[in-house]
Amino acid sequence: MLLLFLMEHNNSRRGRPPRQSVHQRLNEAVAELRDRMGGLPSPTEAEDIWASIWYQEAHQSTALEGNTLVIQQVKALLAQGLAVGNKELREYMEVTGYASAAQWVYGQALDPGEWAPDTPVTLTEVRHVHELALGPVWGVTPHPSATEEERPGSFRRHDIEPLARGMAPPSWVEVDAAVADWVTSLSVIGSTENPIESIAAAHAAFERIHPFLDGNGRTGRLLLNLVLVRMGYPPVIIYKRDRSKYLRSLQRADEGDPGPLGELIARAITDNLYRFVVPAVAGPNRLVPLAALATKERSVISLRAAIERGRLRAQKGPDGQWRSTRAWVDEYVVSKHRRN
Repeated sequence: MLLLFLMEHNNSRRGRPPRQSVHQRLNEAVAELRDRMGGLPSPTEAEDIWASIWYQEAHQSTALEGNTLVIQQVKALLAQGLAVGNKELREYMEVTGYASAAQWVYGQALDPGEWAPDTPVTLTEVRHVHELALGPVWGVTPHPSATEEERPGSFRRHDIEPLARGMAPPSWVEVDAAVADWVTSLSVIGSTENPIESIAAAHAAFERIHPFLDGNGRTGRLLLNLVLVRMGYPPVIIYKRDRSKYLRSLQRADEGDPGPLGELIARAITDNLYRFVVPAVAGPNRLVPLAALATKERSVISLRAAIERGRLRAQKGPDGQWRSTRAWVDEYVVSKHRRN
C-alpha cells in the first residue's frame, strides 16, 4: 500500500485524489512504514536523511517569517558554524535557534523517553520549544516592546494587534488559561477519525492564541512537528513557496474548516516520506517508485526512458506505474558507463 500510495501521490498527470483519499492513504502508508519497515530511521541508520530534513525545515520555516538566508547558507551555518554571506546577525541567530529547537523535536521521535499518549505536548514543552527557538536571536535583537517577564519561554504580557488574516488573539490575561486548555485539547487527537485534520485544527488554534510576544509561527510549526513525530509521522516542512496557501488554510481553519490545512499537512508529510524517509528504509532490493530513486544526475524521466529501452530492470504495479530498486539502478549506471 505504501508504494502504491506514493506512486499515486507523485503522478500529477492523473490529478490529485480527493481529500479523504489523501488522509486514508497517508494513514496506510505510515502504518506500513511502522509495521513493515521498522518506523522512522534513526540518525545512525540515516544521518544524511535526518540532516536533509533538518536543513530544509530550519530554512523554510524561518523563510516563511521573512528570513533571507538561502539553503546553502543555512547548511554552512548548521553543518560548519560558518556565517556565509553579508546578512544581519539576527538572521543567522533565527536559523540557529530554530534548528536547535527542531533537533530537540526530532529527538522525541527517535528517543522519546516517557510521555503519555493522551498528553502529546506539555505546558513545559511549549515554553521550552519557544525558548530554544527564540533564545539566540533574542540575545541579539530582543523584541522592542518586551519586558523582563516576556523573555523566550514566557507568555506575553501585552495585547497584540489582530493578525493579517483578520483574527484577533485573546487578551494577554487570558493566555495562560488558553494555552493550558490547548494542551488539554490535544489528548483526544489520537482517538479521532482523522488525526491529521485534528492536528491541523490544533495548530490553527495555537496560532489564534498567539501566546508569545514574538515567534508564534515558528513555535507553532515546531509544536506541530512534536505532535507528529510522537504519533509516528515524519516531521512536516511547510515550504516558503506555499506560504499563501498555508495562510489561506489557517484562515479557513479560523472560520471552522480545518480541512484545507489538514490536506496541506497530509501532503507535506507524504512529501517527506517520499523524498527522505522511504529511500532510507527501503533497502537496496525493495521496489520503490522511480522518484525515490531519482537524483540530480538521473531524473525520473531518464529512468523511465531507460526502462522503455530495456536497459533498467523494473516492474509495473497494478496501477501501471513503474517501480525499480536501488540495486537495479546501480546495475544500470555501471552498464551505462561501460557502454560510454
